[in-house]
Amino acid sequence: MKTEILNFLQYIDKLNEDVKPLWGKMTPQHMVEHLILAVRTSNGKLKIECFNPPEKIPTLKRFLMSSRPLPKEFMNPVIGPDLLPLEYKNLAEAINNLKSEISDYISYFENNPQAVLTNPTFGDLNRDEWIVFHNKHFTHHLQQFGLI
Repeated sequence: MKTEILNFLQYIDKLNEDVKPLWGKMTPQHMVEHLILAVRTSNGKLKIECFNPPEKIPTLKRFLMSSRPLPKEFMNPVIGPDLLPLEYKNLAEAINNLKSEISDYISYFENNPQAVLTNPTFGDLNRDEWIVFHNKHFTHHLQQFGLI
């Protein structure tokens, strides 16, 4: 489990504040801070309810577990159409915080391998489903900034 999400950090470390997204309106720092929030939902620090009705969850999970990528212009209802205010003073500080949250995520599932935590789009996810989610989600945003 460690290597899956940690492998993405080699790309995140190459990010600079001047990179423009290939789609969407996030800045590099907004993207990193967005990833921080996603990782916090998977390390037990941030509890967010699923916005999708229970009857849609099986279909959404089939999509999640498929090889299909996340859609490029998906509007996350948790965030809304506008960018969230930045939490950190700069991109480097945000990246360091992302690394810390990832470390906490790894530790959380090492200590709680049977844990199930709620993802706001896909509902309750176990460890293996979170791995798939993070792989898709990080890939999506790294592609957004031309890093992979």
